[in-house]
Amino acid sequence: NPRSRVNGVKGESGASDDELASDVLSHYSSASESASVVDEATGGEPVDEQTAQEETEDKLKQCIDNLMDKSAKTRLAALDSLGGAFSSKLLYDFLLERRLTVSDCLERSLRKGGGEEQAAAATVCAQLCVQLGGGDEGEEGFKILRPVLSAIMIDGCASVAARQSCARALGMCCYVSAAEDGEDLVKSMSHLESVFTMSYPNREGTLPTPNAGTPGLHGAALHAWALLVTLCPASRLTVLLDLHLPKLQACLESSDVNYRIAVGETIALLVELGRDIDRFEDSDTLCESLKGLATDGNKHRAKNDRRKQRTIFREVLHYIENEDFSEEKIRFGVEGIYIDSWMRRRVYDAFKEVLESGVRHHLQFNPLLRDIFGLGPPLILDSSVKSSKISRFEKHLFNSAAFKARTKLRNKVRDKRADVM
Repeated sequence: NPRSRVNGVKGESGASDDELASDVLSHYSSASESASVVDEATGGEPVDEQTAQEETEDKLKQCIDNLMDKSAKTRLAALDSLGGAFSSKLLYDFLLERRLTVSDCLERSLRKGGGEEQAAAATVCAQLCVQLGGGDEGEEGFKILRPVLSAIMIDGCASVAARQSCARALGMCCYVSAAEDGEDLVKSMSHLESVFTMSYPNREGTLPTPNAGTPGLHGAALHAWALLVTLCPASRLTVLLDLHLPKLQACLESSDVNYRIAVGETIALLVELGRDIDRFEDSDTLCESLKGLATDGNKHRAKNDRRKQRTIFREVLHYIENEDFSEEKIRFGVEGIYIDSWMRRRVYDAFKEVLESGVRHHLQFNPLLRDIFGLGPPLILDSSVKSSKISRFEKHLFNSAAFKARTKLRNKVRDKRADVM
């Protein structure tokens, strides 16, 4: 994880980068958790939110300046700090007037940096799009960054870690910020396909032998593509199902456990979307392949790998045979969302990959995620909220209805793209 290490190299500010990073991070945690909270036990004063905010912004400005530093270590540390900030706090107002500067710096890191810097910059690109939301500003940033993210991802000479990070970022940025004309969506999906279809069987039906690191890259590209499939109109979905389902079924025999799992989850998602438009016919051969993986006792595989694989493939098989999804509840603050479909799971997992532990904070406060998951405006978190919580069942119905309504709405908008696609 490129963000897990910070180099202690002196920046222009005189403070070392690791001091700067830890200062920035401690400021957001204090600003997000403590701001405007009165210490009831001591009857203390509210924390001065404005001062904390200004100090945080000064640190972030320094990080943005450091993105232009000559030292690669300084730039990498600045990317790590910004990544931590973007995942754990909402910075829309701060970023609005600086978005072009930040986009230019990220583009420079992607074009000229080494593999580690490229991987970190791609992650920050995805977080920047999530911060800016789905409006014109995000679309404008994506127009700048899409070509370079695609170029690195499809470059066989680039580092595998950078390519993987660019695949993930391309999926998220396109999901959030693609223009309504469909061109960005078509191009992004096409580039992602060019990566993961390298894992498809050849004309003789033989799977290629993967090089080191390529299953991780193929899995990231497949997951990013699957996220974008959820935006496609029915006309396009029909073509994708016919083209990819048989090939993906063959990839269930892949030698890499994580890639097999990514393939299984994508098959389940495609089947779910296909059923929504009455385009999936039950397949006995698919169920047989899934049964084998759901009960795999192959002693050549590591015990943890077998257990993880069996868990996922039991869910996939259960869904395909019974149209029944094992729902999960994600709690944050006094709220929660139900993950009750493969589409909803893919969307949630994609945000979790980009925001890591900050995903719950964004679910609570980021209007983009609250819109996508049908949560409405952010709640004012005080004691009155807790006493008026709606029942689990009502919330579940509201969540499902809002999410489905929004998806149908997006698909209707995107049906205008059918002729483009």
